[in-house]
Amino acid sequence: MKKIGLLFFAVLIASCTLKNSEKDTGGIRLEKASFSALKGFESDDFDEIKKAFALNCTVIEKKPDILSRGQIKINKDAYLDVCRRYKAADFSKKSDFKAFIKDNFEPFLVTYNGSDIGKFTSYYEAELRASEKKHGKYQYPIYGKPKDLVEINLKDFDETLPNKRILGRVEGQKLVPYLTREQIETKGLDAPVILWGDDKVDIFLMQIQGSAVALLDDGRSVRVSYADNNGHRFVGIGGLLLKKGLLKPGEVSMDKISDWLKNNPEIAEVNMNENPRFIFHQISNADGPLGALGVPLTAGRSLAVDTEFIPLASLIWLETTEPSGKPLEKMVTAQDIGAAIKGAVRGDYFWGHGHQALLEAGKMNATGRYYILLPRQ
Repeated sequence: MKKIGLLFFAVLIASCTLKNSEKDTGGIRLEKASFSALKGFESDDFDEIKKAFALNCTVIEKKPDILSRGQIKINKDAYLDVCRRYKAADFSKKSDFKAFIKDNFEPFLVTYNGSDIGKFTSYYEAELRASEKKHGKYQYPIYGKPKDLVEINLKDFDETLPNKRILGRVEGQKLVPYLTREQIETKGLDAPVILWGDDKVDIFLMQIQGSAVALLDDGRSVRVSYADNNGHRFVGIGGLLLKKGLLKPGEVSMDKISDWLKNNPEIAEVNMNENPRFIFHQISNADGPLGALGVPLTAGRSLAVDTEFIPLASLIWLETTEPSGKPLEKMVTAQDIGAAIKGAVRGDYFWGHGHQALLEAGKMNATGRYYILLPRQ
């Protein structure tokens, strides 16, 4: 392929300094804390996070550089040492893993521009009906990754440029933006169709969540996981409907959004197409939906973060609230990303699978804080 002309944007990234017990990276600051400062730490059951941590270690051992791609950079050699100690440890009691965490990590409160408060939402694994063949009511394609989707990274061209992933397609000798949602829905797409769904709204909502369990017309079920996206910005359908007055304040939950879209098919597609981002999927045999880290997500323990700041595979102590107002204080781990998840103190909590998860995840919009756990050095 002939050389593709690209316009790169220079980005200034502040260097990291260490001052006493504070680590400062641009507007982000890590303030050293003690485990006794973590609300609810001693009452948290660490059994599920232990499994998630083990999955993280399998990735870190293969891709240790994943820990140093954001503004917060974790010492990969120190983390690999912790993973090795984990494999050699005996966790015959549930409390043993909690003790292991306290022995091997230190918590740091994450603040940005002087504030430790951020926004925490939630997502879930959707469910839809589908078929392997196009027939009857199964008329809507669920696309796999297109062959003409091209990815470049700015850092591959110049080490001084940020680690920025750009997606597009080649038209002649030029890299151009990939097709938008509206273009794909209107003109179709030269891509494999992995399944045929029976409801456009369910497919759209699956794309927002990133994955789903597909209930097939032959009685089987398969997991549909995220494969890639078209590179366009994400526009939230809830905020869009609220701004237009189509939903009222207090009605912007995922179940309400779903009901409105299905009850207003004549204008639903127009509004859905105002979100130009389109997600491509793949069939997965994993035990759960695959996150950006490449491991199955764990309900109640996986968090989507902004990797501009927080490295994937990080252990995080989360302090926020559930939609009911009940405190949500537990150990989670950064295993996923999201187009709408932007900011140093920002997270999307993975609630799990099923209708109850939909109801809870769709209502969560809370403030909170988190601590990142760094290996002791």
